[in-house]
Amino acid sequence: MSDFLMPSLGADMEAGTLVEWLVAPGERVTKGQVIAVVETAKGAIDVEVFESGVVEACYVAPHTKVPVGTPLARIGSGERVVSEIPASESPAAMPAPEADTMASAPGVAPAPAAEPSSPAPAAEPSSPAPVAEPDSAAPVAAATPEGLRSAASPAARRRARELGVALGALSGSGPEGAIVLRDLDGAAGRATRPAPRGGFDPDEMRRAIAATMSRAKREIPHFYLATSVDLYAADAWLADYNRERPPEARLLMAALFMKATARALARYPQLNGHYGEAGFQPAERVDLGMAIHLRGGGLIAPALTDAAALALPALMERLQDLVRRARRGGLRASELGSPTATVTALGEQGVDTVYGVIHPPQVAMIGFGSPRRRPVAVDEMLAIRPVVEVSLAADHRVCDGHLGARFLNEIDAQLQQPEAL
Repeated sequence: MSDFLMPSLGADMEAGTLVEWLVAPGERVTKGQVIAVVETAKGAIDVEVFESGVVEACYVAPHTKVPVGTPLARIGSGERVVSEIPASESPAAMPAPEADTMASAPGVAPAPAAEPSSPAPAAEPSSPAPVAEPDSAAPVAAATPEGLRSAASPAARRRARELGVALGALSGSGPEGAIVLRDLDGAAGRATRPAPRGGFDPDEMRRAIAATMSRAKREIPHFYLATSVDLYAADAWLADYNRERPPEARLLMAALFMKATARALARYPQLNGHYGEAGFQPAERVDLGMAIHLRGGGLIAPALTDAAALALPALMERLQDLVRRARRGGLRASELGSPTATVTALGEQGVDTVYGVIHPPQVAMIGFGSPRRRPVAVDEMLAIRPVVEVSLAADHRVCDGHLGARFLNEIDAQLQQPEAL
């Protein structure tokens, strides 16, 4: 048994708002399954569970803002699906939303009355009470009490799940007050649908970015390097590769940049990992973040998981998927919390060189400018070739310019052999 916590989706996140539960108490979940939606300054994020089990209790009601690390739910064997967590096992400082608010949340039953032995009163779905910011109170009732769980027919339970209706908010007309299908006939119109996914507040995101970058420049001793990379081989190979494929299967130069960077990071692990209170911890794999510009302003940098091991077609597909979900919604918490280094590319903007600011707790930011045709000396001759400026912002607590230069040279070497990527 363990608690499912409000995740940290980056160094700039201190709290998040639970938008909706995608599971109900009593449901079995598997590792990696999305079970909730959380809204941060970066928008609405799908949050996965990191172990398999049964949702035994949900502590927090939708639309509640709680700090990072706050227990949101309990995942266990399913033997203790309860509506009230014993005081000895209750997480500290949990919010206690009104029963009406809980009744409006799909799959979350209303809080029981003060007397534990009596069932919770039916909530009025037409007048939900506002949920206050967490203070210090008892945990939220998260599952239907056992007495109520047995007072509904299986068919009624299935129908209630389809409608998003909390059974605890209904009165039963069946034997001994059991809820049956006819009790749900009028509930369809009153059913509260899952809250719509929010977008993001550009001003709030800008404040979050400013706070993180200010911290980064204040705490991280940056140093910067840049080099020019001849893209003649990469450009020729890419044109040949795409010539034989339909548009949807073609690669962009950005895929080669990401793969070359990931391989270079794998070879120089001093730049791939996180710096924390215990110092630098190199990562076991390269989860390469990609800075994505959001329409309406703002940036977000989800990770291409294990990028060094991805084949180019798979990497290209994943990259397109990340960009699409970043701009439309649907990024996962694991994609935002895991980058071990980040790439920022401004090739479409016509910028020659970009010098990034390291995103803590990472220790490196790699920048790619716009590829341009320039005169290049080749075997005592002058040639016009595509060239890109590649930059590195690195943490001086972890490495120095000598290693940084070797890292940039490794990216160059990788791009000179695109067929090996």
